[in-house]
Amino acid sequence: MTAAYWVLAGLLALFHLYAGGLKTARSREQLRPMMAWVDSTPMPVVRAIGAAEVLGAVGLVLPPLTGVAPGAALAAAVGFLLLQLAATGVHLRGGDRRIALNLTLLLAAAVTVPLAAAVWW
Repeated sequence: MTAAYWVLAGLLALFHLYAGGLKTARSREQLRPMMAWVDSTPMPVVRAIGAAEVLGAVGLVLPPLTGVAPGAALAAAVGFLLLQLAATGVHLRGGDRRIALNLTLLLAAAVTVPLAAAVWW
């Protein structure tokens, strides 16, 4: 189970570290081609989502690696599950039916939650 956690957590962390980094560093115009929803979302909210993604990525990996508060990995996994539920809703409400990536990330987070609970809680 530990290996499965590290594979999924590593992939989730890499994806969210990248996506969160983009949201925190790029302008609305730079984000628009890949994230059409930024047009209807205030930039402080986009930045906050990006910061949450970066912190969540760190929370999936760093606590279990250091042994300091490894249960935080469970909180990070639950956070990503909730984030992807909300993201899927935002896409569907905006008329965007391209949610395959969101559903894949949702599934990965949904599997990571019980793994994190079993391994680190």
